[in-house]
Amino acid sequence: MLGEMQLPSGDSFLVQIMDSALADAAARAGDRLVCRLGCTQCCHGAFVVSPLDALRLHAGMEKLRATEPALAAEIAHRAGMWVVEHGAEFPGDVETGLLGNSAEERERFESFANAAACPALDPATGGCDVYAWRPMTCRVFGPPIRMGDGAALAHCELNFVGASEDEVAACEMPLAYDLEAELLEEIPSKDETVVAFALLG
Repeated sequence: MLGEMQLPSGDSFLVQIMDSALADAAARAGDRLVCRLGCTQCCHGAFVVSPLDALRLHAGMEKLRATEPALAAEIAHRAGMWVVEHGAEFPGDVETGLLGNSAEERERFESFANAAACPALDPATGGCDVYAWRPMTCRVFGPPIRMGDGAALAHCELNFVGASEDEVAACEMPLAYDLEAELLEEIPSKDETVVAFALLG
C-alpha cells in the first residue's frame, strides 16, 4: 500500500521547521526539559499515525534497507512481533494495518496496547532506530504544546517539575498545523495506522 504512494516533497520542509522549533524550545527550557537518550516513557503505548507519518516511516525503512540492511531487518522483526502480540486486539484491519473509523473501534483504541514498547525503540540503548523519520507525535512530545486553538499547554509530566505557568508558557513549542494539513491533502489515502504497521508497509 505505502510503496505505491509518494511522500510529499514538502515533508522535508515540515520536518526542518519542527526540528528547529524543538531545538528553540529546548534552548529556552534549559534543564527544565529532561528529555534524553534512554528516557523511553514516550516510547510506550500505541498512538495514531497519519498517512504522512506512515509514508515518512516507510521512506526511512527503504533507506535503511539500502544502507543498513541488518538494522532494517531487526526493526521489521520487532514490528512483526508487535503485530503478533497485539494484532488480535487491533481495532481495525490487521491485514492492511489501517485503523477502523467506527465509534466502537475508536473507543477500543483508547485502551489498545497502552503499555507496549514501540517497535522502533532499541531496547539496548533506549534510542529510536528511525529517529530521523519519526512521526510528528514523537517530534513534539516533551516541550509545552497546544493541541488546538485555545487549548491549554501540555507537556511531558517529567519535564518542568516545579516550574511556574509563566516559565512553562515561555518555552511553548509552536506547531506547523497548516503546513501539515496541506501535505496531508496531497496524499490520496486518508487512512490512519500505528507505527508497527507503517514500519512493515
